[in-house]
Amino acid sequence: MVVAKKQQAAGRGMIFLCGLASVVILAVLISILGYILARGLPGLTLNFFLETPQPVGLAGGGMAHAMVGSLILVGLASLLGITWGVAVGVYLAEYGSRTFGWLVRFSADVLNGIPSIIVGIFVYSVMVVKMGHFSALAGGAALGVIMVPTVARNTEEMLRMVPGELKDAALALGIPFWKVVAFVMLPTVARGIGVGIVLAVARVAGETAPLFFTALNNDFWPAGLNEPIASLPMEIFRYAISPFKVWHELAWTGALVLVTIVLIFMVLARILFWGQRPKEW
Repeated sequence: MVVAKKQQAAGRGMIFLCGLASVVILAVLISILGYILARGLPGLTLNFFLETPQPVGLAGGGMAHAMVGSLILVGLASLLGITWGVAVGVYLAEYGSRTFGWLVRFSADVLNGIPSIIVGIFVYSVMVVKMGHFSALAGGAALGVIMVPTVARNTEEMLRMVPGELKDAALALGIPFWKVVAFVMLPTVARGIGVGIVLAVARVAGETAPLFFTALNNDFWPAGLNEPIASLPMEIFRYAISPFKVWHELAWTGALVLVTIVLIFMVLARILFWGQRPKEW
């Protein structure tokens, strides 16, 4: 009886600590979002979404070119990161127990922990130096490399949750293996894979360090994939470190827009993939 009471007390204590930790995390998140909202909302005007930066000393202007640039960079990164990452995840789920599979998994985990600035320097060495100039292609490649390990490891874990009987039944019908993967296994865990992809996109959407060495920045509309391109994170950084108050206000508004985009991605992922989760989830 005494032991049972001690176990119950310990259980209640752990529940209290877990609840307290959850409240603290929620309070920190609300504080950050509230502060960004308070500082960025006053500058949220139509001109912010339609205009490019004004010359130094002049009021007004916006980050329309940077938002378009970020969409281009994230799109290029997704072409590389999602396709490559899902392919690697499928391989690890099916053949990960082999020696080469273990090496690939270990490499993905190491790459996932490498600082993003190192990836930027690497892409700078293999692309920017060879091409002789900064470009959107180099920026998209750097962000894509950052996405790959997150998408790959998440895809692997999701595919491992697919019941083996489901795959065996499809193969027993004579369906080719690639069709089993594409039309049976992947759709079964589409929600989980989709959430992982959104997390990877949300991560690279706010990356700044790799873009210093790859896409750089400019004050104009994107001129092509082979030219330097602006992005929201780079513009926020440039405006935040400037000595001009009007630019500081634009930086806070840019931060608010960037956070809102990430939140929209998360909400859309929950909505789009909600009905596709496996029954055992």
